Parts: sequence; C-alpha cells; structure tokens
Amino acid sequence: MSVRQCYRTCPSTVRAVCRVVLPGKRPVRGRKSSPDRPLRPPARLHGAVKVKRPVVPSGTDPARAPIIDAHHERLRMTIAEDLPTVLGLPQIQSLAAPDMAAVDAVIRRRLASDVMLINQIADHIISAGGKRLRPMLVILAGHAAGGSGPEHHQLAAIIEFIHTSTLLHDDVVDESDLRRGRSTANALWGNAPSVLVGDFLYSRSFQLMVELDRMEVMQILADTTNRIAEGEVLQLLHVHNPDTDEAAYLRVIERKTAVLFAAGTRLGALASGADAQVQQQLYDYGMQLGFAFQIADDVLDYAAEAAELGKNLGDDLAEGKATLPLIHAMAHSDATTRERLRQIVEQGDAAAMPDVLAAIHATGGLDYSRQRAGEYAAAAEQALDTLPYSPAVAALRGLARYAVERTH
Repeated sequence: MSVRQCYRTCPSTVRAVCRVVLPGKRPVRGRKSSPDRPLRPPARLHGAVKVKRPVVPSGTDPARAPIIDAHHERLRMTIAEDLPTVLGLPQIQSLAAPDMAAVDAVIRRRLASDVMLINQIADHIISAGGKRLRPMLVILAGHAAGGSGPEHHQLAAIIEFIHTSTLLHDDVVDESDLRRGRSTANALWGNAPSVLVGDFLYSRSFQLMVELDRMEVMQILADTTNRIAEGEVLQLLHVHNPDTDEAAYLRVIERKTAVLFAAGTRLGALASGADAQVQQQLYDYGMQLGFAFQIADDVLDYAAEAAELGKNLGDDLAEGKATLPLIHAMAHSDATTRERLRQIVEQGDAAAMPDVLAAIHATGGLDYSRQRAGEYAAAAEQALDTLPYSPAVAALRGLARYAVERTH
C-alpha cells in the first residue's frame, strides 16, 4: 500500500488525529523535553518525529519482526498541526482498531475447546464487553517502540487470557454475582466450573507463550502471574482487617493490578525490538498506570451509579475490603466514627453504606483518592517524556488521563 493509498483508505476518525507525511512534506524534528518544562506536554506538536525501525538481529525469524508498512508508518510520522499530544478514548480506539481486530481474532480462535462447558463460560466472560485496555496497551506500547505484528497480537491475547482467568477466580473468591452489568459465571454455572475454566485460560495462555519460543517472554509472564497470585493471597490477609493502611493497600494493588499493566507495556516494547531503556520506560508507564486505574476504580465503588459501574455498589465494603477512600476516612475521623468504621469493615456490613459514605465525604476521602490516582497518572505520563512524540505515545498519555477521569 502506498502512502497516498493509506491516507485515502484510513477511516476519517483516524485521519483526524494521524496524518501521514505525504511526498513533498518534510517533517521537522519536534521540541525536546527538558527538566524545566512542565510535566504535561504542550497542546500541539511543533514538528514530526520519525521513530527508527527497530534493529532485528541477524538470524531472527522474520515472522517475529514488527510489521512496519505504510499503514503502520502513519502511527509514527505526522504533520505537526494535525496531532495533539494527548488523544481521547474514541481516537485511541480508532487508532488501535486494526490491531485490536487481529487480537480479537486470536482470542476467538484460541478459546476453542472440544469441551462445550469451557466454550460457554469462556465466551460468556470474554464477550461481556469491556474496553480490552490491557491488550490495547501491548499494541500501543509496540507502536510507541517501533511497530506491531503477529507477535504483538499473540502477546495481547495472552495478557487478556490471564486477566480473564483472574476475573473468574476473583468472582468466586468474592462471591460476586454481577460483573460488567451481567451475571457472573459463578452465579450462572457455579463455583467449580468457574475456577476450572479460569485454570483453562491460564494454561492456554502458557501454551501461547511456548509457541512464541522466547525465554524472555516466558520469564516476564511467569514472574507476573506469580506476583498476581501473591496479590490475591495478600488481599485475603487484609479482608475484614480494619488495620489495613495505605501502604498495605498499595502493596495489594501493585500485585493484583499494576504488574499486569506493566508486563503488557514491556512486552509490547520487547516484541518491537526496543532496547532495555525503552522497555523500562514503558514498563514504568504501565506500572504507574495500573496504580492510577485501580485507585480510580476503588473510588467508583463509592461514587458511581450501579448501572454505569456494571456491578453492585458497595461490593468492596460487603467483602470486608478497606480500599483507599475508606482507609483515608478511618485515619482522619474522630475516635467514635473511627470505631464505627472499624466495626463495619470487620463485619462487612453493606447495610452501613450510608454511614461509610458520610465519613468518607466528611474527611475528603474521595478527593484524596482522586488526587493520589492523579499523581500516579502524572507519573505514568512522565515515564514517556523522553520517547519521541507519535500517535501511539499520544494515545498512551490519553489512557493515563482516561484512567482517572472515567465514570465507569
């Protein structure tokens, strides 16, 4: 596909934020960031930056080399006045759409089993919706580091399988009956089938890892899944525990949420042939984004509408989980209120939600938690500061802001 053909065939929603450099247009190198510049980048680029094609070592299987054709090149070469340095969610989704379609195809193909119950349960949770944020991070990080190809699509599917398996297990442990506005698998089929299909998805993800035949990928994902399991156990130790403080809470969400975000962004960079420094930058971005996302998610449990949230409000409270808004309220309430909150956490008393909300609002628990989420989101953006500006980097910045601004 020629550059002009790519431009003509791209969806208008993508062209609006990502123009190719047509013949006769000479890109000019963009402004460099400096320590004296504010954290957030300027509203518009002053030039276009072409990211170098990753060096593929001799002897490397060509199938593993990132695909960088004219269509993908538009992700990295832009005319200054057309590309904002932060994209909104619809623009991000349009930008990633071709790759995400390929990821979905891998997911559907590799979900198949000759055991019908596996197909039913796996399809129920995979088709429940969601924005596929974690696999999208693999794709965008890959483009930020140089390009994407079939290996990125398979890695993105692996990340989604791991995430989905944790959801199945979480719903059993938490005795949840609603997720993304639909009945959970355990509510429909029971606990045992849900746990076993979660195990199937874990094992299928490792089959996909083995097919890639890359020891570094295996090491990253083995470490990641081990830390996720540690996070699950660590959270169990803090259930119905009113002494859970902010530091303990952060240790839990690092393992339960942030490490999978970080693994996805690092793997995207690795598959693009990025050097160790770029891999570390994108890993740091993913880790900080994971913290921001989970804290914002915990705020929504006390601030959103149930219909928007897709689950029952107060689920965390009913499960005896002290998340950041409540932890802050307990730390800053008077002695009488603090003792009442401790009893509520110990008992998992969802009926006491009005008392909890009153204490959270009185102590500024939601505002404090949003502030902390914003700090992590800002740190995620800062991790991208020395990467060349590109639509993919703008999308990653946009996801950091979306994580803390979303309402569901």
